[in-house]
Amino acid sequence: MPTPVRYRSEEEDSGRWIDFRFRPGDVVISTRSKCGTTWMQMICALLIFQTADLPAPLASLSPWLDWLTSPRERIYDQLAAQQHRRFIKTHTPLDGIPVEPGVAYIVVARHPLDMAVSLYHQGDNIDRERLRRLTGRPEAVEAPRPRPDLRTWLTRWIESASDPRTALDSLPGVMWHLTGAWQRRAEPNVLLVHYDDLQTDLPGQMRSIAARLGITVPEERWPELVRAATFGAMRERAADLVPDAGGVLKDPRAFFRRGRSGSGAACLSAAELARYHERTAELAPADLLAWLHRLAR
Repeated sequence: MPTPVRYRSEEEDSGRWIDFRFRPGDVVISTRSKCGTTWMQMICALLIFQTADLPAPLASLSPWLDWLTSPRERIYDQLAAQQHRRFIKTHTPLDGIPVEPGVAYIVVARHPLDMAVSLYHQGDNIDRERLRRLTGRPEAVEAPRPRPDLRTWLTRWIESASDPRTALDSLPGVMWHLTGAWQRRAEPNVLLVHYDDLQTDLPGQMRSIAARLGITVPEERWPELVRAATFGAMRERAADLVPDAGGVLKDPRAFFRRGRSGSGAACLSAAELARYHERTAELAPADLLAWLHRLAR
């Protein structure tokens, strides 16, 4: 097995996966930020517990292993104590995680422009000082610069030439993550899910995910589970579902902002959208892009 790539930022460190002890049946949810991570965690929780009345907050049931707001050993101990089938959150690409035969890996893909718009708005909802203290970073020497308007920010994001291994939420980082998963999509324990498919056919997608995970759900349970996984239902339960154990979010409900597709492309002119497609063609294979962009051309 090749040595996993080490991904590190001010807030995350994929090195935490190196010494982690997997169990057969574990589920790893690997996504980019704002691409449906919490949605997939909720779907897995509903399938595993087969009730909308979850036994604990979602972040406790499905810890974010490589987030530096909690000590590594605390997360290890929390997961070791769990008796249910474990489902673990990460924003680390698959080449940064040990891939073992008895473990399932789910990667959720979202149109990158929609992901970027959500990421932009999420930035206003984060208590940066609280996050700095939790991750042990020193105080900033200079005051942060005001952010540009959304359209300006988005066009700059499209042009970013950042190293995808250090700027994972850049456009190169998003395409790096998805390309790695796309290359492994035929492996029996790797499942690629499109955000737009969750939007257009949530019942069918949940049934497909259950089948891939080997989970049998009694037919009479499905309506309740599907209702609990809808965007509106999750937004109503934001306090129990958002990844905010350290109090980093200013408003938990704002974490579930809109969840719609197409908002990114709507921000851009025809020329700017064409430039986006030029950039993605430089960063990812054509068959992946055809699958990724099929509902938002």
